[in-house]
Amino acid sequence: MTTATVKDLYPTRGATEVSVPRQDPVVWGSPDAPGPIARADLEAFERDGFLAVEELLGADEVAVCRQELDRLVADPAIRADERSIVEPKSQEIRSVFEVHRISEVFANLVRDPRVVGRARQILGSDVYVHQSRINVKPGFGASGFYWHSDFETWHAEDGLPNMRTVSVSIALTENLDTNGGLMIMPGSHRTFLGCAGETPKDNYKKSLQMQDAGTPSDEALTALAGEHGIKLFTGRAGSATWFDCNCMHGSGDNITPYPRSNVFIVFNSVENTAVEPFAAPVRRPDFIGARDFTPVR
Repeated sequence: MTTATVKDLYPTRGATEVSVPRQDPVVWGSPDAPGPIARADLEAFERDGFLAVEELLGADEVAVCRQELDRLVADPAIRADERSIVEPKSQEIRSVFEVHRISEVFANLVRDPRVVGRARQILGSDVYVHQSRINVKPGFGASGFYWHSDFETWHAEDGLPNMRTVSVSIALTENLDTNGGLMIMPGSHRTFLGCAGETPKDNYKKSLQMQDAGTPSDEALTALAGEHGIKLFTGRAGSATWFDCNCMHGSGDNITPYPRSNVFIVFNSVENTAVEPFAAPVRRPDFIGARDFTPVR
């Protein structure tokens, strides 16, 4: 399927920045459908664009995931793999992508009913993994990630047609209010911000270290923050934040001694599979934007 056969509901990467209302549902499933999310929490997700779960994983499960994260980061073969992204200054590993394919521990986490069950409930269908990664944010200078909407990138560069994608960030270390935690503008998921400027070829090589193309203007961010405010997420290891693909979010640098690491999984509906990119000359690699649409089982 090509983009020529799919209507572009969310134009972006043009000459000017544009703001358009969301054209898609937030919760695609029935509010009464069975699943691990209570109806009131599903309604809150609809309203705010996110859902915090205080203890998705127990302490023993966190320990297993932390041990696996440490193993992957220390493995020279993983470091040499193109799926590993390193910090520009320190040259330490920042992220490792496609961890559900290279680690049985994280593959099992993806299949866990507490995880995939919530994705199916929100998206109202079977789901596949569009992207997975571990994020390593050690203390003393790990860089943050500037404000952005994931969907803007996934639409422009991966070819996801509709906003039928949800992410979960599961904390593997404590998320403090000082160590570069996730920030979201509640309610921002109801407005699509199409960014100005063309997408360079192989933009992913730069954007995974520092966002450039797909970055909103200061004026647009000021307006969104003025309307919606900013929520900073804190929590113990094992806590999780689910958030809609179009939430405006970002994170600051971590200049504290306290590391912040997490596993990040993106579920997309099998009814929203990727076509050709809507605003990029080439697709991103499959380990960043999957082209295997096999449902999670």
